[in-house]
Amino acid sequence: MNESPLFTRTYDFLLWMIPHTIKFPRVHRFGLGERIQQLALNFQDTLVAAGKSHGSRRIEYLQKADIQLEQMRVWLRFSRDNNLLTINQYEHGARLVTEIGKLLGTWLKQNTFPAS
Repeated sequence: MNESPLFTRTYDFLLWMIPHTIKFPRVHRFGLGERIQQLALNFQDTLVAAGKSHGSRRIEYLQKADIQLEQMRVWLRFSRDNNLLTINQYEHGARLVTEIGKLLGTWLKQNTFPAS
């Protein structure tokens, strides 16, 4: 489970995102920075729970993870719009989140629709 591309890319995102939020100016570090960090860590926890679950419980976790990822997109964009991330940093983070979203979507579809 932990070696799947989704877990690997999520781990890569955490390794990239957390040091950037720590560098936010003090006025944003303890609000927005901590919120992004918590959201990213909760997303990882939700994926682990989904990997350890079965049936409808797994689908619930995957849907929760999908919502958390969408929230992450919003806060990344907000960080960029407030000049807390450079254009290059935002583009890199957005690419990672998009890739994670595709992997998550595939997993969710595999668990939602009957096999053909």
